[in-house]
Amino acid sequence: MEKLNPKDPVPLHIQLRNKIEGLINEGHYQDKIPSERQLMDEYEVSRSTVREAVSHLVREGIVEKVHGKGTFISSKAIQEWLGSLTSTTETIRKMGMAPGARLVTHGTIIPPNDIIEATGLDTAYFIKRVRYANDIPLAIELQYYPVEIGEKLAELDIDKGTLFDLIEENLGIKLAEAEQLITSSFLTTEDAELLGVSDSLNVLNTERKLMDQSGRLIEYYVASFRSDMYSFRMKLSKKSN
Repeated sequence: MEKLNPKDPVPLHIQLRNKIEGLINEGHYQDKIPSERQLMDEYEVSRSTVREAVSHLVREGIVEKVHGKGTFISSKAIQEWLGSLTSTTETIRKMGMAPGARLVTHGTIIPPNDIIEATGLDTAYFIKRVRYANDIPLAIELQYYPVEIGEKLAELDIDKGTLFDLIEENLGIKLAEAEQLITSSFLTTEDAELLGVSDSLNVLNTERKLMDQSGRLIEYYVASFRSDMYSFRMKLSKKSN
């Protein structure tokens, strides 16, 4: 395994913190991270360096310490990096967890007024699914499509399949860009029961308008993610003068 670089201007504890997070994201660590002693030996660093690195990860909610048992990967380590167009399935898989889905309902509908305003679709093909990570209910996903696209999707595996992949690989549509809004909200009683949580749980609500390369609306996506399991992360950089 690649060692840390003591000549790098980035402090060793930050290098180690980044290394551990990368291994979590790649699925190399799937339950817990190595002990302090193992990390010290593996990366040839001091105990204080290891403790500083792990403390960073604890503060960020990526890992959590359990007294006498070790440092475990937090269930909230399912993180979507904003700025990249990825499916929920891909995000969960990158975190070393098994993605899953269950179809609740689908069909042609007249959308709610706010969806009509956002999409311009007077009628839409509607798909509602529960998403899972390691068989744990994670999110409620509502997806609205132009009817001709939705009807073609309905002929495929919309129960458990990755809709991103079905759109691109089976329908031959090249997805290009999306506009995404993230807010907080509460679940309906029905959706709380589907997720197995209290309807008082505050959820992360994301709305996304997905377009193809010609700027045509392909999908309008509304999802409610459990805030105790899911987080969004964004990288920022300062522009130079």
